[in-house]
Amino acid sequence: MAHYAGSCQCGNVRFEADTEIKEVISCNCSRCSRLGSLLAAVPRVKFKIVSDKGATIYKFNKHVIDHVFCSTCGIQPYATGKGPGGVEMAMINVRCVEGVDPESFKVMKFDGRSM
Repeated sequence: MAHYAGSCQCGNVRFEADTEIKEVISCNCSRCSRLGSLLAAVPRVKFKIVSDKGATIYKFNKHVIDHVFCSTCGIQPYATGKGPGGVEMAMINVRCVEGVDPESFKVMKFDGRSM
């Protein structure tokens, strides 16, 4: 397990996560496909919000996921919600994680458009 830190571009919205990133998810839903996010799932208990100064939450579709983005720079570094079985999860945008090459991970395609 590794410790990761990430943020939006301006640093107002910051997080930390303790997890092992083996692969990232590329979702084709209407939001993720426009953002170009590469996501990694983290149990909520292993995820910490360091700063949410200026954070805005956007919900769409079924309104069950909090898509958190910075109201200053517009970057979405993470989202929170419930995963399979009702487990609280965070999905971190690996493109926002410091010191990580997001292109180095195996990419799993997820058909969020059909959900």
